[in-house]
Amino acid sequence: MSMSEKIEKTELEIQSLGTIHKTAQEFIELIGKNTVFAFNGKMGAGKTTFIKAICEVMGVKETVNSPTFSIVNEYESADGRIIFHFDCYRINKVQEALDFGAEEYLYSGNLCFIEWSENIAPILPESIVNVDIEETENGKRKITIV
Repeated sequence: MSMSEKIEKTELEIQSLGTIHKTAQEFIELIGKNTVFAFNGKMGAGKTTFIKAICEVMGVKETVNSPTFSIVNEYESADGRIIFHFDCYRINKVQEALDFGAEEYLYSGNLCFIEWSENIAPILPESIVNVDIEETENGKRKITIV
């Protein structure tokens, strides 16, 4: 298993929905060998919207939407990479995540984009990259990657 390189703290900005794909491309260029990303932010901050833009830039053909009820959706990028999109909002106990095999996804080497990751914190890999999204003035979004 390859070790992920640490991403230097980076800030990106989404000026508007019209520029979100440009910001998504900037994010993709930072991924490197990292595979597990926690997208953090308040309800409505734009976590799902940003993940959707990242997937679209990566060439995902399927419709990307929040896996609120299924917990995890699987997509395939244009170059054949598998992307798992988690929404852990409805998980109340870590055991629920273990029951659906979350660890197999997290340690698969495939990209994992996780919303509400705090609900499964005990099983997250140490190498997880935090992507904090916050709304700033005029509907802009500040993305802080640490």
